[in-house]
This record gives sequence, structure tokens and C-alpha cells, in this order.
Amino acid sequence: MPPGITMLAADAPQLSAANTGFMLICSALVMLMTPGLAFFYGGMVRATSTLNMLMMSFVSLGIVTVLWVLYGFSLAFGTDNGSVIGWSPGFAGLSGIGVTELWDGTTIPVHVFAVFQLMFAVLTPALISGALADRVKFTSWALFITLWVTAVYFPVAHWVWGAGGWLFELGVIDFAGGTAVHINAGAAALGVVLVIGRRVGLRKDPVRPHSLPLVMLGAALLWFGWFGFNAGSWLGNDDGVGAVMFLNTQVATGAAVLGWLAYEKVRHGSFTTLGAASGAVAGLVAITPAGGSVSPLGAIAVGVVAGVLCAMAVGLKYRFGYDDSLDVVGVHLVGGVIGSLLVGLFATGGVQSDAKGLFYGGGLDQLGKQAVGVFAVLAYSLVVSGLLALLLDRTIGMRVSEDEEVSGIDQAEHAETAYDFSGAGGGTVPRATAPAPGATAPTSKKVDARSSSPQW
Repeated sequence: MPPGITMLAADAPQLSAANTGFMLICSALVMLMTPGLAFFYGGMVRATSTLNMLMMSFVSLGIVTVLWVLYGFSLAFGTDNGSVIGWSPGFAGLSGIGVTELWDGTTIPVHVFAVFQLMFAVLTPALISGALADRVKFTSWALFITLWVTAVYFPVAHWVWGAGGWLFELGVIDFAGGTAVHINAGAAALGVVLVIGRRVGLRKDPVRPHSLPLVMLGAALLWFGWFGFNAGSWLGNDDGVGAVMFLNTQVATGAAVLGWLAYEKVRHGSFTTLGAASGAVAGLVAITPAGGSVSPLGAIAVGVVAGVLCAMAVGLKYRFGYDDSLDVVGVHLVGGVIGSLLVGLFATGGVQSDAKGLFYGGGLDQLGKQAVGVFAVLAYSLVVSGLLALLLDRTIGMRVSEDEEVSGIDQAEHAETAYDFSGAGGGTVPRATAPAPGATAPTSKKVDARSSSPQW
């Protein structure tokens, strides 16, 4: 055998048990983010919409998983076709992949890469659901997920991360999903709410979160899972880049919490738990595209800017009149735009790649590339998502009836309620002395617990 071939064989990547195990853990962390998101959203709606909100996230785990195996992975990461979509017959059904076959340029099996990216695909449509709270038919939502991941998420994932994808080849930096996940979901949310309209009686009856502890629990699970989401996106742990991303994730998120709370105190006079939770998510969103390019000091800047600007952005829905129920546009779309564009300012050129931002001597080149990626994904997702919602609305209908919306979507769509107060505290029987012989024991009145239960 020629020496050159021997050298090439010796230099070929070998499966790394450490990196494989690391990526499987990261995949599990990202999976946890979808239930975490369900709790985060579920606490912010009325009690009569809680189960529906949870189910809108959970059903994505079922639908997208099956679609990813059948054709999603192939469309997103298969052989490039025209820089807009992928396709590899061996990836369809995940049936033509060897057990130890490595993903190109890595030391992890293709199956591990596929399952890691699957969790991203599951989470992204679930993010959209927060904008549609209280008013969408569950069947229509399930069909929307099916159409949306096929027509929007899979192609955009190929643009951004697939070899040959046009944004990938342009040099747009998106470490873990600022464009493909957050801008994509936020723009989709805006497109859908513009079609389906506002909730019934929104201006007359302000809807407040029914369980802030549930919101905080969801935010904590998201924060925890996001370490896998971000650090795992380097697909290994050999050169320290993933460690930098892990650190920057924590730093930016903490800074964003402080930024949001500071804005809230100045603007509204108080620090709220909902603001802290929302600020954390805003920071997580913003650092997602940028964390592999900036220093920890840059991560602080990204977090503070995102915390303040996202807090400001949630008020846009009142100014423009669209009903983004749980601020998906204000947090995910705006946060994704901020994080993606700030790469063009704060990229040091010394972590993920040698691309430098404006503040590090790189000029406007990287900022221009980031802007192209941001607005291309935003426009595509906004338009196509709106058209898909319009198609469903004109055929099977997107919204529940007005009566069902007012009385509670949980009972109408799922025949269940999140909280059953009917058996809470059935009243007490007062202690009585033994009745005289032949006398009838007194009958105590039972207190109806529902009369004193909170009315959500």
C-alpha cells in the first residue's frame, strides 16, 4: 500500500467514546428544553388553557421525531441541491447509516449527530406555540407543525448549517440557532398571529399568568437544557470552543436578567419574577448565535443589550395591534436578531473562527453577512408561515369557537382541566357528643370547597 494512503488512513478521524457520550448527554439536555418550554408557557396562560399549552409543545416531540426520521434529516443535512435543500437517499428513514459511520469532520457517529439535531427540530415549532395561546384548534396546530417543519425548518436548517447551504457558504455565523431556530420561530409566530387575529375580549379582560412558580420552573429547565443546546453545537469537546460557549451561555444569561430587571424597574417601578424569567430566556436566545465568537466580556454586552431591548420590544404588540400572547416575537425574534447582528460587532476572531467583528478590526464585512442571514430567514419564515396558516384557516379552520375560547380551551380540546378543585377540602364534620338512646345523630352541613376556590 502506498505510504500516502497509509498516512491518510492513520490520520482519519476515529470514533471518540468521550465525544459520543458528551453529545448524547447534550441531546438529552436539548430534549428537556421542550418540556421546560411547555411549563414556561403553561404558567403564563389562564388556568383553563394550561393543558393545551403543555400539549402544543409535547405533540411536537411526536410529530417532528417521526418526520425527521422519514425525510427531515435528509432534507436538512443530505447532499446539497442548489444550495437550498439537501437530499441523501441513505438518510431517508435513517436506514442506510452504519453503526460506527462518523459524521463528516467529527469523531461522533452519524446517528448521534442526527438525534442531536432532531431535538433542535422538535423545539423550534414548539417555540411558535406561545404566540397562539388560548385560541387554536389542536388538530390545526398539529397539521401546522407538519407543514411548517417540512416547508420552513428543514430548508432553513440546510441554508444555515448544511454543507453547501447558501448561508453556510456565505459565511454567516450561527453557532447554535439564532437564525435557524429563534428568528425562524419568531417570524413564523408573527406570520400566524397576523392571520388568526387576537384573542376574544383581550382589551377588556387582561390575561395574567396563572402560575408564576410554573413559569420560573420552566425558565430554570430551559436555562439548564440550554447548556447542551449551545455547548453541544460544536459537536465535540476536544479544543475548548464548547467550553467557551458553555461559559458565555451562563454569562450572557445572567447579564440579560439584570438588564431586563433594570429596565423594568425604571419603566414600571418594580422587579418581577416574570421579568427575571423572560430576561433569562432573552439572554439565552441572544447568545445562541454569538457565544462561539465573543469573549466573556462580549457575552456580558450581548446579554445586557438583549435584556433591555427585548423588554422594550414586548410592548410593540400593543403599539401595532397584533396579539403575540406570550411574547415570542419580542423575545425570540428580537433576541435572535440582536444576537446574530452583534456577532458582526463583537466577534474576536479567536474562538469559533478567525472572522472578526467591527470592534475587533474586522470592518463591516461580517456584520453585512449576518444581516443577510437575519433578514433572509425572517422574510422567508414570515411569508411562508403566514401562507400556511391562511391555508389551514380557509380549509379546516385554525381557531376554536368564541364560546370555547371564553369558557376554556382545555375542556373543549382535551376534555380535561389542569386543576380540579371539586374535591379539595370536602369540609369537616363537627365533633358531637354521643346521641341519646333512640335519638338521631345530627347531620352536619358540608362546606362546598368550590365556593372558596380561586376563580382563574
